[in-house]
Amino acid sequence: MAFNEYLGGDPSLLSPLNLAFVGDAVYSLLVRTRLVAAANRPAHALNKQASAKVCAVRQSADYYYLLQFLSDEELSVLKRGRNANPSQKAKNASIAEYRNATGLETLFGYLYLKGDFERMMELFNLCWSEDANEA
Repeated sequence: MAFNEYLGGDPSLLSPLNLAFVGDAVYSLLVRTRLVAAANRPAHALNKQASAKVCAVRQSADYYYLLQFLSDEELSVLKRGRNANPSQKAKNASIAEYRNATGLETLFGYLYLKGDFERMMELFNLCWSEDANEA
């Protein structure tokens, strides 16, 4: 069920950091699901692999890779997230990488809350295949 049907709102009216809050969880869940579907492994091994995929450095690279595939609307959401001023600081990434990761999470949160799961999965699959090509 889409956000506007569930809560009676338009996700584009939410702050980019609220969208990123949801997008962080959505992206993490997609990564974890893909890892579990690939092979039955110990939880600590899965967590290590998930952490490598859901870090600001990796998400920043995915941010740049997705630029060529985004519509104008999606690009606008991505940039709103990147330009948001988070209260947290990057721990193991540059400020630019952290902001790009926030942009990516904003986009995934937006698509999820909009109910556009097909597009969300299309973009996630692009990120996943790009990550595999770089491994």
